[in-house]
Amino acid sequence: MKQEEKYQLLQQKSEQALLGGGIKRIEAQHGKGKLTARERVELLMDEGTFEEIGMFVTHRCTDFGLENELFLGDGVVTGYGNINGRLVYVFSQDFTVFGGSLSETHAEKICKIMDMAMKTGSPLIGLNDSGGARIQEGVVSLGGYADIFYKNVKASGVIPQISAILGPCAGGAVYSPAITDFTLMVENTSYMFVTGPNVVKTVTHEEVSSEELGGAHTHASKSGVTHFTAKNELECLDMIKRMLQYIPQNCEDQAPVFPYQTDGNELREKLNTLLPSNPNQPYDIRDLIGEITDVDSFFEVHKEYAENIVVGFAFLAGRSIGIVANQPAFLAGVLDINSSVKAARFTRFCDAFNIPLLVLVDVPGFLPGTDQEWNGIIRHGSKLLYALSEATVPKITLITRKAYGGAYDVMNSKHIGADFNFAWPSAEIAVMGPKGAAEIIFKEEIKNAANPAEKLEEKVAEYTETFANPYRAAARGFIDEVISPEVSRIKLIKAFKVLENKVVVMPKRKHGNIPL
Repeated sequence: MKQEEKYQLLQQKSEQALLGGGIKRIEAQHGKGKLTARERVELLMDEGTFEEIGMFVTHRCTDFGLENELFLGDGVVTGYGNINGRLVYVFSQDFTVFGGSLSETHAEKICKIMDMAMKTGSPLIGLNDSGGARIQEGVVSLGGYADIFYKNVKASGVIPQISAILGPCAGGAVYSPAITDFTLMVENTSYMFVTGPNVVKTVTHEEVSSEELGGAHTHASKSGVTHFTAKNELECLDMIKRMLQYIPQNCEDQAPVFPYQTDGNELREKLNTLLPSNPNQPYDIRDLIGEITDVDSFFEVHKEYAENIVVGFAFLAGRSIGIVANQPAFLAGVLDINSSVKAARFTRFCDAFNIPLLVLVDVPGFLPGTDQEWNGIIRHGSKLLYALSEATVPKITLITRKAYGGAYDVMNSKHIGADFNFAWPSAEIAVMGPKGAAEIIFKEEIKNAANPAEKLEEKVAEYTETFANPYRAAARGFIDEVISPEVSRIKLIKAFKVLENKVVVMPKRKHGNIPL
C-alpha cells in the first residue's frame, strides 16, 4: 500500500467512526429530541480542545452474528479536553451503536480514561445514554460494569465525578452514577431504574410508566437520586460547566478563589428586617443566602428533594463555599430522614474537596412521628451528625432563630467542631420551644392555677425570656459572637479568611463506620 493510500485509509476510518451507527440512526436520535454522543462532547468542551482516545476500538464478540456488525468506537466516545480552561476527562455513550449498550471493549475505553483522570488529578464527566449491558456478550459485559463501579469507588473523594443521564440508564448501569458525586437528568428524555416498567408489572403487578417510575422529576423529588434536572440537554451541559466553577480539580487542590472587587460597603441592612416578628412565621432562607453571598452566585443542589433543608455552592468575596441551611418555609425547617441524608452527602462532598462550609441554622428540632421513627430517623439523622463532626474544612455556623434540642447539636454546633459560631439577637437556643418546655416544667403549677391558660401564657413568657435567647450559650462560649444581622456578611468574609490555612490532624485509622 502506497503512502498516499495509507493516509486515505486513515481518513476513511475517521469519517466512518464519526458516523457512529450511521446516518439513519443519527436521524432517529435527533428525532427523539436528543443530541448525538459527539455533539454533546463538542457542546460541553471548550472549542477545539477535545482529544479523542480509542476512536478505532471495536468489540471482540463472535456470538449471534456480532462479528459481522462492527462499529468503530464501539458505542462510546472517550477522551479529554478543557472546560473553562480546565482539564477534564469525558466519556459519552453513543445510542446509535447497539443502543449505547456496554460491551467489554466499551467498558475498557471508559476504564482507560478513568485511570488517566486519576493519574492527572482531573474531574471525570460521564454522559450516559445506554440500553444497559450488551446481552450478546453475557458475563464479560457485566464484568465491564463492575470494573467501572470499582474505579468509581477508588476515585471517590480523589477527583470530582459527575454523571449526566441523557437517555435510558437501567439495570446495573445505574450504580455508577449513584457512586459519583453529582447526577443530572433531563426532563422527558432520561430515565433511571434498576428494573423497567415491564418487569415491575410482571413481578409486582404495578402499572407504571417509564417517566413515573424513573424520570427526572421522580428522581429529583421522590427518590433524591438526581441532584439536578434540566429542561433540555443544552441546559444540562451548561449546569455541568457552572458546577465546575465551584469545585477544585482534585482532593489536593483548594476550593476556587476568584478576584473580588468591593465598593467597600459589605453591610446588608435588608437582613435586619428579614425575620418575621412572630417566631413561628416562615421566611425563605434563600433570601438570606442571597444577601450574604456574592450576587447571583448561589448554585443550589438537590433543590426539589427534602425541601426543608437547602444545600448548594456559592461565592463569598470570590471564595467558593458550601452552604447547608434549614428552610423555615418548608415544614418549619425541621430535620427529618431525607433532609439529614441530603445535607450529610453534600457535607461530605465539600469536605472531600476542601470547600469551606457555612451552616445556617433555624431548626425547631427533628420531625416527630411513627413514619420517621420506624424508617430510622435515629440512624439517618446521625449521618449528618457524623458528616459534620468528621469534616475538617473551615466550618462556620450562623444561628438566625431557632436552634432546639438535638438539632442544635447536629447543625454544626461548637461541640462537634465548628470553628466560628455566630448568632443573631433573635436566636433561640434551648432544649425545646417555650410552649412545650413550659408545659413540662410548670405542669403542676399550670394545672392547679385558677386560670390554666393564663398561667401557661405567663410561664411561656418566663421561659422565653430566660432561655430562648443566644446569651446563655454565649456566656458558656458555645456562641463566639452575637452579631447584628446587617454585619453577617462582613463577619463571615473575615472568618473564612482567618480559617484559610486551617489544618486538622485526624486520628490514624483505616476509615470510620458512618451509620449507613
